[in-house]
Amino acid sequence: MSTPPTFDPKNMPFRRLGPSGLRVPVFSLGGWLTFGKSVVGDPCKEIMKLAFENGINMFDTAEVYSQGKSEEEMGRVIKELGWRRSDIVVTTKLYWGTRPGPNNGGLSRKHIIEGTQESLARLQLDYVDVIFAHRADTNVPMEEVVRAFNYVIEKGWAFYWATSEWSSEQIEEAYHIADKLHLIPPIAEQCQHNMFHRERPEKEYAKIYSSYNIGTTVWSALASGLLTGKYNDGIPEGSRFDVEKSFFSGTLKELQSPEGQEKIRKVKELTKLAQEELQTTPSALALAWVARNPNTSTVILGATKPEQLLENLKAIEVIPKLTPEILEKIEAILGNKPGGVNQYGRPSLDPFGKLSHL
Repeated sequence: MSTPPTFDPKNMPFRRLGPSGLRVPVFSLGGWLTFGKSVVGDPCKEIMKLAFENGINMFDTAEVYSQGKSEEEMGRVIKELGWRRSDIVVTTKLYWGTRPGPNNGGLSRKHIIEGTQESLARLQLDYVDVIFAHRADTNVPMEEVVRAFNYVIEKGWAFYWATSEWSSEQIEEAYHIADKLHLIPPIAEQCQHNMFHRERPEKEYAKIYSSYNIGTTVWSALASGLLTGKYNDGIPEGSRFDVEKSFFSGTLKELQSPEGQEKIRKVKELTKLAQEELQTTPSALALAWVARNPNTSTVILGATKPEQLLENLKAIEVIPKLTPEILEKIEAILGNKPGGVNQYGRPSLDPFGKLSHL
């Protein structure tokens, strides 16, 4: 029996996942729209192995990704590479299920428990580190949701639970119920956060961060590739927008509008700033910008090719270069910083005061 490879974090920074003691890499690898769909077989193994060798030990998937095939591919690779389970962090998500049926989706106690068991079977694992509620279910009482995820934790099928694209009110309700019943609350929120999508992660969740120290596991930090600069002069053949035309039909339509063209103009300016002042790529700049946020626990990367992953990991070197001066220049280009809470004419508090941000 061969000795499992030893995990070497290299130069990867690690952060706590929200208020928990779990440490996660600043950049992790996800399987959305790739594993089990455009990336199958040996390429999956090649990308995951390269990630592991470059300090990424967190892998994110979901039951709905490629109708369960993403979990199957990741599970197969983990088993074939023989990694120590204690060396890796595996997360998956429940909500949509993998097949039709009145109870094969959502967040009922039935689907949370059965969905977890089916995900573990596809992953060929005894447990995942974090299980996410992929969306909120307004048709299920929040107490049932909180109790069901706690049951999953008590059974040892997951160590923690978290949310994805929940509103701040829904997250707060889950916390209040967990506190009232002396149960475990969610520790993280998996949200979209990028230079063009800021209101929810930066404004709506502000009170959630300060009240519960919740962390984010960010998806679409590159705005589905728009912030890479590769769409500055059209849609290249073989790109994500080209391969997934139907999925990104709304985005493609927006790019033809004045608003879409304004985004392209901003990406071109960001590209110039990245190259001339930071000697890096627009992709690395965009990823580092999200990672620079103190509420970001990890940024989930997607990759269809090994070289794409390595290119994105250059963002690690850019994070410390994002000085207040550089951040001000980025804000000047973007012009979309979420405003603060309306004070209705009252004078601002001292910015150095402990509660001035509330």
